[in-house]
Amino acid sequence: MMTSAKTATRVLCFLSAAGLLADQVFPRPGWKDEMSPLASPYAVVGGEISILAGPTPKSLNYYLDNNTLTAELFGAMYESLLGMHPITLEDEPGLAEKWSISDDKLTFTFWIDEKARWSDGKPLTAHDVKWTFEAIMNPKNMTGVHKVSLEKFETPEVVDDSTIRFVAKEVHWRNLRAVGGMSILPKHAFEALDFNKINFEFPVMSGLYRLGEFKENMYVTLERRGDWWNRDAPSARGTGNFQTMKFRFFAERENAFEAFKKGMIDLYPVYTSHLWVKETQIESVRKNWIVKQNVHNYNPVGFQGFAMNTRRPPFDDVKVRKAMCHLLNREKMNETLMYSQYFMHRSFYEDLYDKDHPCPNELITFDKEAARKLLREAGWKVNPETGLLEKNGRVFRFKFLTRSQSTDKFLTIYSEDLRDVGIELVADRKDWASWAGDMDEFNYEMTWAAWSAGVFKDPEGMWKSSEAERQGGNNITGFKSARVDELIERQKTIFDVDKRHEIVREVDHLIYEQYPYVLLWNIANTRLLYWNKFGMPDTVLSKYGDESSAYSYWWLDEDSEADLEAMQEDGKALPARPAEIKFDDVFRKQ
Repeated sequence: MMTSAKTATRVLCFLSAAGLLADQVFPRPGWKDEMSPLASPYAVVGGEISILAGPTPKSLNYYLDNNTLTAELFGAMYESLLGMHPITLEDEPGLAEKWSISDDKLTFTFWIDEKARWSDGKPLTAHDVKWTFEAIMNPKNMTGVHKVSLEKFETPEVVDDSTIRFVAKEVHWRNLRAVGGMSILPKHAFEALDFNKINFEFPVMSGLYRLGEFKENMYVTLERRGDWWNRDAPSARGTGNFQTMKFRFFAERENAFEAFKKGMIDLYPVYTSHLWVKETQIESVRKNWIVKQNVHNYNPVGFQGFAMNTRRPPFDDVKVRKAMCHLLNREKMNETLMYSQYFMHRSFYEDLYDKDHPCPNELITFDKEAARKLLREAGWKVNPETGLLEKNGRVFRFKFLTRSQSTDKFLTIYSEDLRDVGIELVADRKDWASWAGDMDEFNYEMTWAAWSAGVFKDPEGMWKSSEAERQGGNNITGFKSARVDELIERQKTIFDVDKRHEIVREVDHLIYEQYPYVLLWNIANTRLLYWNKFGMPDTVLSKYGDESSAYSYWWLDEDSEADLEAMQEDGKALPARPAEIKFDDVFRKQ
């Protein structure tokens, strides 16, 4: 991705003509494309990895289905203008070889790498960038949450085939990455189609992988492209090593684990403590055919909880919502169901707190009397004939929208404690697609939601009042607060991450006091099980990544695969791999 003399001249001529010589031009002086410090020089290309996926998504178009799996698949096929260094998080060239930011931080100009090509051989141009932006922003398109950051921009200007200019309506620290991180789609392949129906067919892509075979409720594959335009770049060395990545769909993780033990799945991230503690006492783990490993890195900590729809009663009352928090016996669940492996959430931004920044939020404990008091104050009274709470002729009965059988054991405990104070929980189980459809329409009362997190905290999409009515967005609870809106606006123009995160901590406390979620629990490391046939960096995962970073940095090691097969046949053990991986310790030695 080094800039050619011809390109550099073109860039400087444009800057001069546009009067932008005072603008900051990136990448920084002296930058050069280099191999990732996390990639191994011993990595080889080839082979297949079989990966656990959740239920079949409603779409493989990430702009239409905002979930983790779709993001992974889409990101492998379609690239963005900018990349990011895996250690420093510095912006780096992607499809754009160079970019500039005006002094007023409102104008962003990108020069597309002249080598960039679509898989059909056509050049990738500024027209593709503009078309992608307009497709996302089209009110008819169900692109929900993706509109949040891009609606801060005017329609981009195509300066020439290789140059695109974005002008923001307001200064925001997020602006560069909003447009720089947008996955660019091929205009010529999709412009004649209904964007809302681009779901499972992607004939043209720019990325390292193309969509292979898709079988609903079974699997989807990605196939490595030998003709990827950027395959010779130093930064591409040692990454994207698998020829085939097969993502197997499972509605229930218990069934997926059985498939994993049979070798149908190669990599199994463990999200349940019972499995981690009890179900791994098997021969294949004892003999190191399957590696059991805890990875401690800087993967941002998200949150999970029972989301309450505050748009409708009874959860439109903060006292009721707080009572629902007091009625969840998290401590009992952690001890009896999860072997005390988890910490209890007391924040929506757990990794913003440390010894220098203690969390001010009260840790909500199981307390039925406190809940009863709150419910009385909210006007709910027990009908002595039924034992259920009533208010204005309405019985306190609600539906819990669920999509997984694995939630049953938690809901059983919760419903028993709710019933004791006069509340009836009715489980309403649906498949993934139906659940997602109901969530898009806000057609729910309570549900289990788990959210990942980013390194740079941006509360707007989930917590700003204007997002409460956006279908397909992240503000699923309908949370609204004028004070939170004010703080969100204030942090937009702050480019110092530490100062911005100070404001987010204040936002967090204000949200916490409104109890939009019955917060649950979490863990600050990644628990992995995988068949012992892969090569990988010593750090196992990237600095900020979860199990998905294995897709980029691991490779199939034929010698290890042969050793595994031989040891299984002879019933012998393989050498053990480290049970605990601490990124800082390993990377420092490396």
